[in-house]
Parts: sequence; structure tokens; C-alpha cells
Amino acid sequence: MKLLEGKTALITGAARGIGKAIALRFAAEGANIAFTDLAVNEETRDEISALGVKCKSYASNAADFAETEALVKQVKEDFGTIDVLVNNAGITKDGLMLRMTEQQWDAVIGVNLKSAFNFIHACVPVMMRQRGGSIINMASVVGVHGNAGQANYAASKAGMIALAKSIAQEMGPKGIRANAIAPGFIETAMTAALPDAVREDWMKKIPLRRGGKPEDVADVALFLASDLSSYVSGQVIQIDGGMNM
Repeated sequence: MKLLEGKTALITGAARGIGKAIALRFAAEGANIAFTDLAVNEETRDEISALGVKCKSYASNAADFAETEALVKQVKEDFGTIDVLVNNAGITKDGLMLRMTEQQWDAVIGVNLKSAFNFIHACVPVMMRQRGGSIINMASVVGVHGNAGQANYAASKAGMIALAKSIAQEMGPKGIRANAIAPGFIETAMTAALPDAVREDWMKKIPLRRGGKPEDVADVALFLASDLSSYVSGQVIQIDGGMNM
């Protein structure tokens, strides 16, 4: 039997990159997939559906509380259950603190951290009625050790870690688990756009001397979503090739 057979996973920001890799990995293990992005993405939806599961794409401003509540209600109506929530939606607006604008700070905190609050707040009642669920917050290694020029992003990702730990404590008695994943340098369109000098500096810090793949993150997400991790909650798993030991 497949690891997520008959379950429904709601994944935010999953039209591309790490979110898409997670959606495809979950679908390969039998999960029905509801995923969000700024606009409906039929191409990704069709790719996931081709794996033989139910899949629906939703347009969403994840930082909007009321919109999120309505979206989660619709997902519940469309799929019947919400067994796994992956808070993956995220943006960057980098800059040194002395030059960072209030808009840059608010935008990153809103999309990266407030969106996780929005979706957890909406999904927890569903999971409580089901007496179980797995919540996965996509953090980052910079949320563990910080990063110059990314105070807003690092703060949002540190918040994702603390949020997961707090929800794990609150919701554990209800059978709901919450964990965080902290990827390091993962080969995505975002990292591909970095200057060669920056990429080379990253590689020197990674004992494995290579970047990770979105599929590396997806494999760990599958572990946390499935019963393989039924006694794992409140944890942060770093996927960074040994960079942050």
C-alpha cells in the first residue's frame, strides 16, 4: 500500500520548485493534492493528475486571512478531508537592514509567516475533527543561524520553526503533529539566478560540495507527512548537505 493512499494534502505555493516536487512526491504515494499559488496552474495540475490522483489548483493570496479561511473551506468541500498541510508559500525581498523598507519587511513576513498562521488556523479545526493530521512548515537554514542581508526572510523562517513547535505542543493531544523542514542551498530557479561567485561561496560551506535537489526536500516531507514519522513532532530537519551542523 502506498504511504499516503486515500489522504489529502494541501500544499501552498506549489506551482513550481520545492512545492511542486513535494506535490508530485505525495501524489506518487497516493495522496490527493490541493495546491495553491497566486494563480491557477493547469500545467502543474495536469502533471500531478497524471499520477492517478485527484488534484485541484487554487488561486490564493496566502497572506490574506479571510481568503484563506474561504479557500480551506472549499478544499474541505472538494476533497472531504485535509490530512496534511504543507506551508510552503514564500518570497524574498533581500536588503541590508539600514536600507530595508517597511514594505520589504511586511511583504516577506506576510507571505512567509502570516500565511502559515492563516492556513494552520483554518486547517486545525478540520484535523481536530478527524483526530489527526500532519503540519509541515517550510523554514530555512537561515531561520536557524540568520543571514546578513536577509533579516526579514530569516525572521520569517525562524518564526515558522517556533510556530511548528508551538502547534506541536498545543495540538499533540488531538493527534496532530507539526514539524519544520529547513532546506539549505537547493537547486531551484531562484538559486540558479545567483551570481557564480555567490554560488561558489555557498558550495565551500557545504561538506557534500553540492546543492540539494527539490526532490531531496520532497523525500523528507513525505516522511513527515506519512505514518513513518508517527512519533515525530516539534522537530526541525535540516536538509543542507551538512552546511549547518
